[in-house]
Amino acid sequence: MSSPVTALPAAKRFVLANATLPQICVDGVEAPACEGLISADIIVADGKVEAILKPGTAPSGLPSTDLRNGMVWPTFTDMHTHLDKGHIWDRRPNPSGDFVGALEAVKTDREARWSAEDVKARMEFSLKTAYAHGTSLIRTHLDSLAPQHRISFEVFAEVREAWAGKVDLQAAALFPFDQITDEAFFKDLVEVIVAHKGLLGGVTFLMPGLDEKLDILFRTASENGLDIDLHVDETQDKETLTLKTIAEAKLRNRFKGSVTVGHCCSLAQQEEDLAKRTIDLVAEAGLSVVSLPMCNIYLQDRHPGRTPRQRGVTLFHELTAAGVATAVSSDNTRDPFYAYGDLDPVEVFREAVRIIHLDHPLDTAARVVTRTPADILKRPDHGRIAVGGKADLVLFSARRWSEFLSRPQADRIVMRNGMGIDRSLPDYRELDPLLGV
Repeated sequence: MSSPVTALPAAKRFVLANATLPQICVDGVEAPACEGLISADIIVADGKVEAILKPGTAPSGLPSTDLRNGMVWPTFTDMHTHLDKGHIWDRRPNPSGDFVGALEAVKTDREARWSAEDVKARMEFSLKTAYAHGTSLIRTHLDSLAPQHRISFEVFAEVREAWAGKVDLQAAALFPFDQITDEAFFKDLVEVIVAHKGLLGGVTFLMPGLDEKLDILFRTASENGLDIDLHVDETQDKETLTLKTIAEAKLRNRFKGSVTVGHCCSLAQQEEDLAKRTIDLVAEAGLSVVSLPMCNIYLQDRHPGRTPRQRGVTLFHELTAAGVATAVSSDNTRDPFYAYGDLDPVEVFREAVRIIHLDHPLDTAARVVTRTPADILKRPDHGRIAVGGKADLVLFSARRWSEFLSRPQADRIVMRNGMGIDRSLPDYRELDPLLGV
């Protein structure tokens, strides 16, 4: 199947005719839907969506491109990534492919190589890739053990400014949670986060005094007006109940800010009654949950010579049914935690549909890489198609779900402010100077 568009109209006002839209991504339009897909003509004017009309009803005098029922999505939100770690695999692979091997490999590489120049070059490469795939909003976690926190946050702030308007960026500080009681370190870290408008994060796990440490986290976040984004229960150990403890701590501290929790894998291994109690607490506390299916299916339940039994995902459907905001994201890219990936939300979505069973039906599935993560990140100007909103759109040749999910959609067209962008992906050879090649 060829691309539906060879060139967009060279006009400030034009029609994208005979488009197929995921209804969950469209605001303010009522139309008959089939598998959550609706048909429409879209009028684009001066870089914005002027109108979303019934197909065949757009003014005939306007320049027009017939999409032949090809899908049109809003640009994507990738809400949990690691731009500072990306693309170090070739110089620091993970020989065991498991979580412990990843920790050791990243620690070695970070301590030896993560200068400002190195981190910036890899971030820039990642953002070029994400932009070409159609992503407009990214949250990254930044390794924040001293002295790396000052190096990486300063680089991030510079990169965020340079990419403003192309890819909007947020950053959360990532550190081993037991270090929160190191007063000098944590005070300095909070100063850096506040100065660079970041979020409090951390890798949480069961440890002595976890309740007290969480109280420090929530109190500090309240005092400094910070939101929170945590790594939680990235394990198949059913005895690990950090998620439940975090929900209880948010309620206990009456924390009013946003709290996002990523991974939450052990929840899927717990007995039904305990899992339900935890899910109810998560919903009551208003936590948002992001699953990272590609990375976790790669890392978890990995044993030499043994076929994995577990998928490495949380109880996604049950959380969603309880009213919890749920999304999926890329996580790591070509580093010891995940050897593959390209920061392509289409790949993330396609794999999440398979791994988490987001299909049958697919009616609202598109939300997990569009409007829901954008809402979690408090950026409702992303992740939807709406009259008056920016014409930041991704055009596909696929007309139906089976077509969309069966191919990589490499022929997609990305529109920003009503104009097509250069979708050329950066060449990996650009990274050779960082690898000593």
